Amino acid sequence: MQNWLEIEKRHDSGVYNKHELVIVRGKGARVWDVEGREYIDCVGGYGVANVGHANPAVVQAIQEQAETLMILPQTLPSAKRAEFYQTLTRLTPEGLVRVFPTNSGTESVEGALKFARAATGRKKFISTMRAFHGRTFGSVSLTWEKKYRQPFEPVVGPVEFVPYNDVEALKAAVDEETAAVILEPVQGEGGVRPANPEFLQAAREVTRARGALLILDEIQTGFGRTGKLFALEHYGVVPDILTLAKGIGGGMPMGAIVMTDAVADGMPKGGHGTTFGGNPLAMAAGVAAMKYIEENRLWERAAELGDWFMEALRQIDSPKVREVRGKGLMIGMELKEKSAPYITRLEREHQVLTLAAGPTVIRFLPPLVIDKADLERVVEAVREVLA
Repeated sequence: MQNWLEIEKRHDSGVYNKHELVIVRGKGARVWDVEGREYIDCVGGYGVANVGHANPAVVQAIQEQAETLMILPQTLPSAKRAEFYQTLTRLTPEGLVRVFPTNSGTESVEGALKFARAATGRKKFISTMRAFHGRTFGSVSLTWEKKYRQPFEPVVGPVEFVPYNDVEALKAAVDEETAAVILEPVQGEGGVRPANPEFLQAAREVTRARGALLILDEIQTGFGRTGKLFALEHYGVVPDILTLAKGIGGGMPMGAIVMTDAVADGMPKGGHGTTFGGNPLAMAAGVAAMKYIEENRLWERAAELGDWFMEALRQIDSPKVREVRGKGLMIGMELKEKSAPYITRLEREHQVLTLAAGPTVIRFLPPLVIDKADLERVVEAVREVLA
């Protein structure tokens, strides 16, 4: 048998730390390794697998579209692309009616920055401490963690970082040079930290008052993850630009920038583009995933299971736990020490896959179709490794 782990390590770029296993199959909220071991997946492809691995509706849509037409540039209209736009803009808040399809979350952020500058004629962006918006040049410029930015400076600027949830600092930072404020409704990589309602509401008010745009990055929080279809619904805030990816395509690499007419009309013809964005294969997957989320009201499942899961994690009596926080099935357990050893033990001793969110947080991003019984097993596994 081929040693796939060694082959991958030998030829991989080396930018990722690799787990000591090879995953070959997934179904729902479970994955299996090459040795046949079964794992409960609370990584979910970094929050991509909202509808579960190998979702039958998404698989069927991809199979049928692959046999029909896989690639078509956006200069040639597509029935499947039109259906994707129609489905997406039916789900997004009123006023967000124009779509630019992308291939990933970082592309959605990159495009949003260009749309914001084109629409406002301004250059400056406001981001937040602990923010994560991607790792390509524009998006990494908005990402707080210095290890992501410093090796590649000078990055795109000007960018000013303000403390998350600090209303007065945000108001002081937004001025006549500001093109946009970009915020995550729940910071993911930054430790699973939900925004205070007054913070997002102040962001909407101050940007509108000073002629800047508000960009909400819902790449991780969108499509039911936080117990609402979009996390912005928790706050009653509608942005000028919404960046999406991860859960939008049921596992297919894709994303979208959704914006107002005014923002879209500010971009000159040819000012932005993509070869693969909006291809019929991705559009078919996106339509299937969004319809599955909508028809099964997965955000309600995330809200119900998430409330139970968070409370069960809080009931674990361990002096190592500082706090459990989150929304829906986007949950972080902050420890008083490094989380990495516990993430490793969950995997090796209990076949539970989790991920970090900063150095001390265990993050849980399971598929929204996960059974409660699986979450009960996860709670007991966490209890045991913290004992």
